[in-house]
Amino acid sequence: MRPPRHSIPLASAARLGREAPLAWRHYLALTKPRVVALIVFTAVVGTLLASPGLPPIRALVWGNLGIALAAACAAALNHVLDRRIDAQMSRTRGRPLPRGQLTERQALSFAAVLGFLSMAILGLLVNPLTAALTFVSLIGYAVIYTVWLKRATSQNIVIGGAAGAAPPVLGWTAVTGSVDANALLLFLIIFAWTPPHFWALAIARRDEYAQAGIPMLPVTHGEDYTRLHVLLYTILLVAVTALPFLTGMSGLIYLAAALVLNAMFLYYALILKITAHRDLPMRVFRFSVTYLMWLFAALLADHYLPTTQSLLR
Repeated sequence: MRPPRHSIPLASAARLGREAPLAWRHYLALTKPRVVALIVFTAVVGTLLASPGLPPIRALVWGNLGIALAAACAAALNHVLDRRIDAQMSRTRGRPLPRGQLTERQALSFAAVLGFLSMAILGLLVNPLTAALTFVSLIGYAVIYTVWLKRATSQNIVIGGAAGAAPPVLGWTAVTGSVDANALLLFLIIFAWTPPHFWALAIARRDEYAQAGIPMLPVTHGEDYTRLHVLLYTILLVAVTALPFLTGMSGLIYLAAALVLNAMFLYYALILKITAHRDLPMRVFRFSVTYLMWLFAALLADHYLPTTQSLLR
């Protein structure tokens, strides 16, 4: 007995109905939520540090929402531009585009909506400078770094790190409407942090980057050379993170936290240099994320705790 003509379309419709509620997860994956969360955290810290007390609610809410949407837009564009590379690497082949869960057109449309909303919020509800700097940062990461630098030079992450270091400056300008010296100190911290953070991952994934034809430092200059530069940039990071205290931007609470965190990072970088444990590069990579979070949390604590203490007296 032949099945009714409508049975196949109904089966397909049922399958699509079951899959439709899961589509939001694929779009969420395009935004690299863990990366965006760290970006937004540093931007929020920049917003809070820019004001002696609590910042204007408009800058805090709309400014960081716009920055978050721009970061998500850049991440989605990165998925589209790196789709062929992602398909060749075990770390990334489970992303929505290599798996066929979303099409390039869907991803680009999603990125366009995020980018438009970001610029509209920042331009209309925050200030033009924050909107302009956020747009430059977005283009710097999604186009200049992903399309050109990543494939052109082993110093890709050093040069391209400027885009990733921008969020606290953007948070700052959302409050003040200007780029101040203290905001640039926050920029320098993330700029110096980025190479040891990312090169640790590059060591762990060296073979995959080589297979994909990406000239990461371990691929072009070898692991020993990269381990040395992780250590050297960590030493540079230690020097840079002393600047907020030396310039009077932060006090003893931040200094104490920075000394402990820097000692731990230096220990990891030194062990990475002198040993060849297979799991160590990923341990350094994961610690570097924790390091940055706690360092910026210390900046925030140092900013507000004196006020809290004076209220308790």
